[in-house]
Amino acid sequence: MADLDALRSRWTRALEGARGPGTGPDPLPYADNLIARWQEPQRHYHTLTHLTTVLDHVDVLEKYAGDADTVRLAAWFHDAVYLPDRSENEERSARLAERALTEIGVPDAKIAEVARLVRLTVGHDPADDDRDGQVLCDADLAILAASPSAYATYTAAVREEYHFVPNDAFRAGRAAILRQLLVLPRLFRTPYGAAEWEATARYNVRSELELLSPPADPAP
Repeated sequence: MADLDALRSRWTRALEGARGPGTGPDPLPYADNLIARWQEPQRHYHTLTHLTTVLDHVDVLEKYAGDADTVRLAAWFHDAVYLPDRSENEERSARLAERALTEIGVPDAKIAEVARLVRLTVGHDPADDDRDGQVLCDADLAILAASPSAYATYTAAVREEYHFVPNDAFRAGRAAILRQLLVLPRLFRTPYGAAEWEATARYNVRSELELLSPPADPAP
């Protein structure tokens, strides 16, 4: 179970890093609103556990970021709107970030950067000079490099989120996503991610893709 007080503290530190300490409205109601969103009943993978894990990975990668606190705010918002049967979750999450961060007193340039980073998680393909985008995308995709048991738990949770999709359609859609990941020249763009996560992630993704593929017809 997520430590809600620890999450509130992490939100407040990131927010104060972005807007300055002691300025603007009380940050805690905004933290609680986001926490409630991440606890919605339709979520099985995109939960507070995922949020906490992404924040943990941003901490690991923060030395590669240009503005780590802005990346942390983007992590908070990147799946804040999540309905498995909708395709515009990232866009709606970015717009939520724009509204909330404006109300809470974050400078316009940082709001624009948070929204850009949230939208970047649609394809997880940051530019070579996009340090903050690389950190957020690597942190979000780090689950792909999990241990076999953790990866199996992850894939089962994703399937549960899409319980309303028939098996054949789910397998085809999931396989397409995995193939899109595999054609990227690198899954991870930070030096740490490339060294520590890339090989394991590609192994896990290929293994899942094999499980999703229908068996070949026997030779005549």
